[in-house]
Amino acid sequence: MAWMAGFCSFSLQASKRLRGFGSTLLLICTGLLSGTAMAQAPDYAGIAQDFDERFAQEISQEQIPGGVYAIVHAGQILRLGSMGRVALNQDSRAVDASTAFRIASLSKGFSGVLAAMLASENQFLLDAPVSSFAPGFTLKPAMRPLTVEDVLGQRSGYIPNAFDNLIEAGLGRAEIIPRLSALEPICPPGKCYSYQNNAFSLIEDVIEQSVGRPFSQVLRERLFEPLGMAGAAIGSQSFLSLENRAEPHLKTSAGWLRIKPRTTYYQVQSAAGINAGSLDMAQWAIAMLGHRPDVISAEVIAEVLTPRIHTRRDLRNRNWRDVLVEAHYGLGWRIYQLEQHRLALHGGWVAGYRAEIALSHELDLGLVILMNAESRAVGRLNRFFWDLAFATGVDSDRPR
Repeated sequence: MAWMAGFCSFSLQASKRLRGFGSTLLLICTGLLSGTAMAQAPDYAGIAQDFDERFAQEISQEQIPGGVYAIVHAGQILRLGSMGRVALNQDSRAVDASTAFRIASLSKGFSGVLAAMLASENQFLLDAPVSSFAPGFTLKPAMRPLTVEDVLGQRSGYIPNAFDNLIEAGLGRAEIIPRLSALEPICPPGKCYSYQNNAFSLIEDVIEQSVGRPFSQVLRERLFEPLGMAGAAIGSQSFLSLENRAEPHLKTSAGWLRIKPRTTYYQVQSAAGINAGSLDMAQWAIAMLGHRPDVISAEVIAEVLTPRIHTRRDLRNRNWRDVLVEAHYGLGWRIYQLEQHRLALHGGWVAGYRAEIALSHELDLGLVILMNAESRAVGRLNRFFWDLAFATGVDSDRPR
């Protein structure tokens, strides 16, 4: 496939620039190129059918109000599935491929790609200090500057989820970001993994100052519109104005409880502010697998999926720990090295919603799952799918 050759050509040429990860990128390229022929033969339609049955089983057993999924392969939508309703009441509409869900932290993947695109166009440098773009933010004088790459790669050095409690209390970024300046880091910038929402959102200042337009507008113009993500939008107003939107649900001792949509975490648009349906997310997955080079180049994909920092805590992930060898964070993406395979993935979780995306460039295969309930079923389904996919990719003649 042409995009793979471009991806690997860039990876080899840029290995020095990517700060010592040349060997990692060589492994990625080896897997991509050697896996191309293997990925063309297996019957992924059969996997999609198996997954659909398991999806329906999980939704039914957990009595989850509603869920949707998208499976893409070789630049095409292989299957869109849905089950349940936008809300618990029986007179509510059924969820479908156009139903909007909050994708929560899957938003970070979009922000990482958008930033890498703009950096490749010399709008700014990834190693530029974010304080140059966000005057309200500073670090203690003894610390080295916090860079754009640190922000996107979750290497700020702050205590994990710093001031997320203030997001949940309804404070805006203008009130929260200055408080980061007084926070004592747990490690110097760039030295340890520390998952953030507020610090991550500094990328909004970088993009707005560099391009001269609001972050949400740039995101729409550079990604949503050219990728044909007609239903994707950012912010609470766009979500609440939709008729076909999935309502949030929390689990209680009496079962699932429909709650009023909360606007928290929309304050950090780049970290958790996107709304989208499974049809929209299918287009995103196709692009991230390299099939829309007119919008997202192979170089940008390589950039965001280059490991920046070890995420050792992920090695305890309940759904992957038995096969997970290494875990890293790229630019808005997690990179999981399994025993024999690699996945680019991310999860999302805000009040009443769960979401996951996972991509295998080796198999040219992607999966997105969205639910309007805080259920761990999304993680179990993700693992189930990839167990099937990798087994089929290795042996396409396995008994079915």
